[in-house]
This record gives sequence, structure tokens and C-alpha cells, in this order.
Amino acid sequence: MADQQTAVADPQIGTEKQQKKRPKKQPRFNVILWDDSDHSYDYVVLMMKQIFRHPIETGFQIAKEVDSGGRAICLTTTLEHAELKREQIHSFGKDDLIARCKGSMSATIEPVHE
Repeated sequence: MADQQTAVADPQIGTEKQQKKRPKKQPRFNVILWDDSDHSYDYVVLMMKQIFRHPIETGFQIAKEVDSGGRAICLTTTLEHAELKREQIHSFGKDDLIARCKGSMSATIEPVHE
């Protein structure tokens, strides 16, 4: 019978290459809601629930923070997702509970500095 040679793959080699090619983490961005006097707490709570799926308690905490501090972080996420959420805030519409309200609240995005 002819001699046959069998090659055995070294499992360590493939693992090292896979470890080197891990995807980089995407930079994180905060979605910032800005205070104004034309929107009620109820409006903010409803918006946080509908856009971000935050529970009512979280929405109320964000409403208090934006009222007392002038701004509040609604979400920390990737750039693309943050841009989408900012646009959803801008298109949420006016607060029907306040007669002088003309439109949506303001929001911006900013990078997270780690």
C-alpha cells in the first residue's frame, strides 16, 4: 500500500486571524432633547413612550431633567440611529395641550466622549 500523509489543521491559527478581524465598535452618540416653554410634561412623556419606547416613569424623569437642566439625553446609540430619532422628535408635532405651541421640540445629537 502506498504511504499517505494526512495534514492536520492547527486550530490556533484560524482563531488568531478571527480575533484580529473583530469589527470595531461604532462610535456612540447622544440624542439630546432641548427645553422650551411651549411643551408640557405630558407631551414629553408621550413622545418618549412613542419614539423611544421608554416607560412612563423614564419619560417623566426626562421631562423633569429637560425642564430643570435645559436639556436631557434621551438615548445613546449609533450615529445613524441617533439621526433617525432626532428627526422623529422634530416631526412629532405640536403639543395640543398648550395653545401657543407651534410645533415640535428641538433635539440634537452629539458624540459621546469616552
